[in-house]
Amino acid sequence: MSSPGDLLTAPGQLQYGSLLLGRGTPYRWRTLTGWGALPPLDSGTVPRPAAHGAYPGQLLAGARTVGVEGLVVRAPRARLGEVIERLEAATGPVEDEQPLAVWLDDRGPRLVWARCTRRAIPVEVGYALGTILGGAIEWEASDPRRYSLTEHTDTTTLPAAEPGLAWPLTWPLTFGTPGSTGSMTVLNHGTTGTHPLIEFRGPVDRPSITTLATGDVLEYDLPLAATDVLTVDTRAGTVTLNGTASRLYAATARSVPEQSFTLPPGPSTLLYRAAPGSTDPATTATVRYRAAYW
Repeated sequence: MSSPGDLLTAPGQLQYGSLLLGRGTPYRWRTLTGWGALPPLDSGTVPRPAAHGAYPGQLLAGARTVGVEGLVVRAPRARLGEVIERLEAATGPVEDEQPLAVWLDDRGPRLVWARCTRRAIPVEVGYALGTILGGAIEWEASDPRRYSLTEHTDTTTLPAAEPGLAWPLTWPLTFGTPGSTGSMTVLNHGTTGTHPLIEFRGPVDRPSITTLATGDVLEYDLPLAATDVLTVDTRAGTVTLNGTASRLYAATARSVPEQSFTLPPGPSTLLYRAAPGSTDPATTATVRYRAAYW
C-alpha cells in the first residue's frame, strides 16, 4: 500500500493521490496558490457596545484552497492523449479526500487531504503539437492544516511496579522485568495543534488517556477483551470498536469532546489509566499523529 508523497523525489514536485506533477514529469507548473497563505478565518470578535474597539473572539480556520496555475503539459503527439487521460482520471470528482503532498524547499514535503474542485486543460493550436499551455488545477482541503509526511507512533502500557529483588538472593542479582509508568511523551514539531488517532487494546476495563499539562481526558466506560481495539479519531470525533461499531456513547462524564482533544506544538506527556483492578500488562494505548503547520 502506497503512502502519501511516496513519489516525491525533489523540490518543485507535487503529488495528488498517485499523480505526480513537476520536475521529471510531463506536467509542469509555474504558480502554486493558497499553499503558503493562511486559510480564511472566521472571527468571533464583536464590537464593544460602549467603548472603542472590540472583544477579541475565537479565530476558526476555514477550508484551504490550493491551486496550480500556468500548468504546462508536454508529450510526444502520439502519446499526448494518454498523458491527458492520466491527468483527467486523477483529477476527477471523488467522494473522499486524497493526500495532496507538496515539496517546495529544504523543509521537505508537507501534506493536506483534499479533493479536486476545478481543472482546465486549454485546447489551442499547441494541442496538435504536443504542448498545452495555461492549464490550471484547484483543490479544496477541508482541514486547512498542513502536515508532515511522517506519521509518529507512541505506545505505552498501564502502570506497573517493578518486581524488585527475588528472595532468597542469588548471584548475579536480578531485579526482574522493569516496571511501567503508564506514560508517554509525544512531540508535535509543528506550529499548531494536531488531532491524534488513539487505539486502546484490551484486555482492559474503562480505558482512559489524559494530557498531563491540561488535564484533558478521554475515558470510555466499557470492557475490552484481549482481541478488542477501541479507536478514537479525534479529528473526525468518532469512537469505534474493532473498526465498525460506534461506542461514542461510552464516553464518561470526565471526558472532553473528542474533537477538542489535540496535541499542542512541542512535547506533551500522556497518561494511560484504567478502572481499579484492571492491570493486565498486555493492554496498550497507542497514539498516532503528524506534526501540523499553518
